[in-house]
Amino acid sequence: MVATGRLISAGVTVAPAFLRSCSKPCALLLASLLLLLVGSIASTDAITLEAHLRDDPDLSEFYSLIERDKAALDWLKESPGTVFAPTNQAFQRFAHNKTQLHYHMVTSAYKLDKLGDVLISNYDGHPHLYISRVRPPRNQDGSYPQEELYVNNAMILRDRANMQFRNGWGNEQILHIIDDVLVPVTVTPGLNKSYGSNPDAWEFLENVEAMNIEPHRVRSFRAKILRLSRQQNYRKSGRNTFLIPVESSFKNQQHNLMNMIDQKVVDGHIIPNKSIFIAPAPYGLPQQTMAFDDALRITVTFYQYGEGKDARVYVVSNTMYGNSRQTSGAVIAEVLKANIPVRNGVVHLIQRPLVVVNMKGVPMLTENNYYLWSKFRDLIEDYAPEFVEHIREMTQKTIFVPHNDAITEMMQTNFMSDRKKLREALLMHVVPDALTIEIIRRNNQNHIFQIPTLSNRKFIYCNVFDNRTSRTRSITIEGGGVNASVVLGDIATMDGYIHIIDRMLGVPYMTVQKKLKTDPMLNLTYHFGILNRFNEQLNKTTKRFTYFVPRDKAWIQWFHDHPAANLEDFVRNQEQTRDVLQRHLVVADRVFTIGELRNMSFESLILPTLGRDRLQIKVKEEDRRFYIQWKETGRWATVFRADVDCTNGLIHVIDAPFVLEDDVIGSGGTSGGMVLAKQINNILTIAIVLGAMAQFVSN
Repeated sequence: MVATGRLISAGVTVAPAFLRSCSKPCALLLASLLLLLVGSIASTDAITLEAHLRDDPDLSEFYSLIERDKAALDWLKESPGTVFAPTNQAFQRFAHNKTQLHYHMVTSAYKLDKLGDVLISNYDGHPHLYISRVRPPRNQDGSYPQEELYVNNAMILRDRANMQFRNGWGNEQILHIIDDVLVPVTVTPGLNKSYGSNPDAWEFLENVEAMNIEPHRVRSFRAKILRLSRQQNYRKSGRNTFLIPVESSFKNQQHNLMNMIDQKVVDGHIIPNKSIFIAPAPYGLPQQTMAFDDALRITVTFYQYGEGKDARVYVVSNTMYGNSRQTSGAVIAEVLKANIPVRNGVVHLIQRPLVVVNMKGVPMLTENNYYLWSKFRDLIEDYAPEFVEHIREMTQKTIFVPHNDAITEMMQTNFMSDRKKLREALLMHVVPDALTIEIIRRNNQNHIFQIPTLSNRKFIYCNVFDNRTSRTRSITIEGGGVNASVVLGDIATMDGYIHIIDRMLGVPYMTVQKKLKTDPMLNLTYHFGILNRFNEQLNKTTKRFTYFVPRDKAWIQWFHDHPAANLEDFVRNQEQTRDVLQRHLVVADRVFTIGELRNMSFESLILPTLGRDRLQIKVKEEDRRFYIQWKETGRWATVFRADVDCTNGLIHVIDAPFVLEDDVIGSGGTSGGMVLAKQINNILTIAIVLGAMAQFVSN
């Protein structure tokens, strides 16, 4: 009975009938086993934070530091507090030799919902820990995921956070597991500074030679701050972000750069009231600097290239209104040493000063300081050194520069075997004018912006897409059959601009079918071809196609001009749409460039198609523009884009389809065509085509 009473008081129920059925030795044995079980449960409930850290195999590296630090071990056993414990994987990525254990500890117990913006650590001098909150993108169902929390640059792992314990003294302790090691400012041993390991940004700069920032120095920029009496801005209290250019950026050009740095430039390196660490940084969102007023508006934007914590990070200043000393546009600098916490925020050491524009395009393109396009630089040096000399003396130029991944992808093709084509492709990346994204946007109001390049008779085509939901703007550049997106635009040079793009122009990587599918101005021809599986053949690489493709505007204009033509009947009549499309597709053992077609068109040129009839055309050139005439109508139409290169052929985008009214008139008659003509102008054409496509698929 004694055993039974203890079991019941411990909250364990044993059926009385079962106990009565047991012999006395059996009952005693059962009671002993249950008591052992209860003792085990009680000891688990009473586990301490120190015991948990010791027993968790994923925290063994962190606990090994505690074992060797008597003060930390005593603190865990006696004091209340919060511990941010890095995982073993975090330590494996940690590049430093020494970890400051006490910087991971706080003297009060804070669950996630009680974390303030700034915490005071246990480390020498009590340096700050900064909490950042990041709202991830909205889910597909419209809901928002739980916000992410960071302490300095380390993410708090939510599924391993808020673990509550009490130590032997009954004090509450909270454990949060994090994915990175926390690193405070450390001072060279033997230097007894009043701020210890908790300097503000100016104290950091004043005594940087004693700090752990090897191999970098910041002497020139510090001297400029003093000369301009701006040090008070680096003592500004609160949470701020300080961007400090390193000494090497002033090497060999110190006089030029130093003269260009004024008070506004210095202030343009400070983001007030926000401590922005790299991992939780608001990438792609401009941040106002201390140099942001009616006269001059300078912002700084963080960009990331690559994935994970090993990605390279860049800061880009943008001067929105220039004056006599600053050039409107962007200046890019790589972050060389990030996440240095100071008493009033965080310091990042950067590759070069922001805001000031003191380089021309070619030196910026070819010098070794810019990793983002280093493979493009190597490609030019190794395969086309004459390209640099060709563009060096241009007084105004815009260069569209493919980033490293784009060059890597291009190098995997057989394009490199043809030096002439490579040189033509490189020249397609240069425009003999200074073009900003704003100029491109203004010229794209009512039509796609067509720009001549240095490559003979080669144009690029710019398009702007505004996302009203996210309020973001994307710019696409099409050249030589390749659609590229502008990743980073408006990098200012003394003779123009550089825009970073995500593909190399002029190096085809898509079949004719895929090009049709992805090109925004060829939607209708692509959807017409889906109705009867006409497009499927366009993926074949054993054939060579020359496809005369009317752009969407050409189809819309044709139906508007021919109200008797019934579009709905046309898209539902598979045989009819096939006959019309076959007339546009030339299949031969070679492709026909627009220049070759012009040279062959002294009279009328007859080309083999997949249809019953041959395609009879003439091509002429006037004022560097090509025009095409279809014999059946005798009308000349502009070749809007010529020689769009694909892996299995060429596309020529034309401004009028090869179609007669008799080809399209159906049972709907004139009235149906009149109604549809009105629908065309608000792009209901695509809805009709897609509806017919869905009906075809269901059949």
